[in-house]
Amino acid sequence: MIFPDIDPIIHIGPWALQWGPLALRWYALAYVAGILLGWQYAIRLVRNAGLWGGQKPTATSLQIDDLVLWITLGIILGGRIGYILFYMLVNDGQRASLAQDPLSVFKIWEGGMSFHGGFLGVCAAVALFARQQKIDILRLGDLVAPVAPIGLFFGRCANFINGELWGRVTDHPFGMVFCNDTIRAANRGVCPAGELPRHPSQLYEAALEGVLLFLILNFAVYRLKWLRRRGALVATFLICYGLFRALLENVRNPDHGMPAFPFGLTMGMILSIPMLLVGAALLWRALRAPVPAAAADDHEPA
Repeated sequence: MIFPDIDPIIHIGPWALQWGPLALRWYALAYVAGILLGWQYAIRLVRNAGLWGGQKPTATSLQIDDLVLWITLGIILGGRIGYILFYMLVNDGQRASLAQDPLSVFKIWEGGMSFHGGFLGVCAAVALFARQQKIDILRLGDLVAPVAPIGLFFGRCANFINGELWGRVTDHPFGMVFCNDTIRAANRGVCPAGELPRHPSQLYEAALEGVLLFLILNFAVYRLKWLRRRGALVATFLICYGLFRALLENVRNPDHGMPAFPFGLTMGMILSIPMLLVGAALLWRALRAPVPAAAADDHEPA
């Protein structure tokens, strides 16, 4: 299959939504969609009294409104700082380029965001907000965790549209050649991914980290009632994302110029292993703790 000729800049009919150097891109729209839909989903959770088993919801709708801004800043700042620390500074070519042009750290529009950095940024935002509002940090994390796959889904779809973060070369029939007129034009007639078919790993990630992870957390929220178990949803997110990402790294092409890590590990695997370990410890702790007495009745209030 040939990668479809999708312009990263949004078009309405023949007109590109671009004004000089400013352009409305699918990648930016993916962030906006993920944040807005996640915001509404979180409000829906806090308004569903049956999920809390007679307990007071972790946060109010107004607090969720405020938290969205904190999380947005955490995603952007954490994602960029994480990319610099985890990828640019360990990559000889990018480290040299960064030394020549230090101001490039601010050029987010040129790409370069790390999920793990964004995740840590969101953790910091949640921790600071919880402290300011005097909310239990793990319970607030349990409210944020089921929301995260929505943003991950849209983000990975945007990676696919941009023709970036492609997979390893494959001879399977669903392999895709990440080369089209838009990519050639943007790279002086050259396709960075080459002319061989590759795994469309962005779509695999959208399916696993987005759709499947959302369904798993949705099951834990509505069927297992794990909003009542402190830290259980945070743990589930950490375990599932860490596992999915580690597995998908086997078909995702490593970033060019990265050092050779021992045992065939990639940076994505290395950063996901702590998520698995912390998640397992949190889940063990959450399942051992008794459910609060007021939450023992599964019937929704009249």
